[in-house]
Amino acid sequence: MANAPVQRMSQLMAKTLRDDPADAEVLSHKLLVRAGYVRRTAAGIWSWLPLGKKVLANVERVVREEMDAIGAQEVLLPAVLPREPYEATGRWEEYGPELFRLQDRKGGGYLLGPTHEEIFTLLVKDQASSYKDLPVILYQIQNKYRDEARPRAGILRGREFLMKDSYSFDLDDEGLSQSYALHRQAYQRIFERLGLDYRICAATAGAMGGSKSEEFLAPAEAGEDVFADCPHCDFAANTEAVSYEVRPVDGSAVPAAEDIPTPDTPTIETLAASLGVPASATLKNLLVKVGGEIVAVGVPGDREVDMGKVEAHFAPAAVELVTAEDFVGRPDLVRGYVGPQGLEKVRYIADPRVAPGTAWITGANKADTHAKNVVAGRDFEVDEYVDVVVVEEGDPCPKCGTGLRLDRAIEIGHIFQLGRKYADALKLDVLGQNGKPVRVTMGSYGIGVSRAVAALAEQTADDKGLCWPKEIAPADVHVVAAGKALQTELALEVSQKLAAAGVRVLVDDRAGVSPGVKFTDSELIGVPQILVAGRRSAEGVVELKDRRTGEREELTVDEAIARLTA
Repeated sequence: MANAPVQRMSQLMAKTLRDDPADAEVLSHKLLVRAGYVRRTAAGIWSWLPLGKKVLANVERVVREEMDAIGAQEVLLPAVLPREPYEATGRWEEYGPELFRLQDRKGGGYLLGPTHEEIFTLLVKDQASSYKDLPVILYQIQNKYRDEARPRAGILRGREFLMKDSYSFDLDDEGLSQSYALHRQAYQRIFERLGLDYRICAATAGAMGGSKSEEFLAPAEAGEDVFADCPHCDFAANTEAVSYEVRPVDGSAVPAAEDIPTPDTPTIETLAASLGVPASATLKNLLVKVGGEIVAVGVPGDREVDMGKVEAHFAPAAVELVTAEDFVGRPDLVRGYVGPQGLEKVRYIADPRVAPGTAWITGANKADTHAKNVVAGRDFEVDEYVDVVVVEEGDPCPKCGTGLRLDRAIEIGHIFQLGRKYADALKLDVLGQNGKPVRVTMGSYGIGVSRAVAALAEQTADDKGLCWPKEIAPADVHVVAAGKALQTELALEVSQKLAAAGVRVLVDDRAGVSPGVKFTDSELIGVPQILVAGRRSAEGVVELKDRRTGEREELTVDEAIARLTA
């Protein structure tokens, strides 16, 4: 086994802090700064200090090993990218203000890469000309850039972040399915090796486009994603991807619709209270503008509209709420009393719960008036059914009907079957076996490398500090010299012997630092094993402590070395 260098804390470019940073909101932000792993350079922009860089490099190593194992080939593409390919796919505009846009001295348009589908597509277009050149999987580990409006949570949501992105290129959909399965299995091995608790959840494709999409989510309180999972079956999905079938009911016995006076009831709450009915009996109609066109969104009155789902449905078109000015000159739109029946030149989309045959109390399109017995499919038509409500705890599982559980999570990976969206836009063809052009089909697969570090910190830390799994820890053992010259001498001697056996060692040999501070720092830094040269150093006895379990054991130096090198 190769010699491993000893990292001495007396020479380490990192300072631990006793107090949390003033702007820190989540656990990983607090601990990574306090333990000397990262430092803030600007809003959403972070510097990695030596210990942090070691952890980051260990995550990269695991990712590389598993990507190489499925036959993927590593490349490195630029971070500064030309504008034209992104215009060809429409994403120059779709990304909106999140895109860092630049100009060179000659006025040429560029961007800082948020993701690299276009550039990988052009690379393969340049290099592959025949079916014999495919299939191929290419990947890189590269910084990405997104101009977050409110960067927060330390390295969890920054403007610059490290990501592994890979892309598969196949001749047909069957090949794409195989490449997708290879990545899915590789991701499972990666996250298991990293020691992450994760869930594979159905997801929406968003601005990436494509068909099938799954997220790898790490449950954590600091997570910005919410996912639903079923305690009875294997269903799991990001709440934005939870959807239900439209189930028509028999509404033939419902009496004819009739108007009822309802003064001063412009909200669902006031309407339900006035009529003495549950909010679930009412139909809420939210008006939005999509590309200048007014669209009505219908949901049961006791549910909230998930604007993320609405925006995803209409992407890349921008969605915004209507304003008072939008009602001017529109007598068919009465503010606070809008109903789907009789709407003119308004597209109506509805949640599947507003199924054909269901009866509702809803606006009558007249001031101070509502209508009851308004039946979907009889009194109004739904142009398109889209699941647009906010998912709630206890909603039925779409697969088996059991009540769903909701949890917060950090997105650590995402895999997409892109299909031919980018190949079509950039005309990526190869000659097939019959000598005719074949349009290539693609997959896109991402892992948040820097985000995985934060996710691990969130999941594994305890009340004393960080607690890294061995695979990615900055060292295998943290040797602590309690303070006296003899103890420091023994600590350095043991460290050299361990390093000679290939063990990665961090040794606290700082002079003038109290034993209490050293012990506190060893727990804060979170190396899996802590070896203390303390009060029995003169006898050649040291204390070995497991950082995760807290178990302690006194051993001779030889016993400790044998244990740590086994």
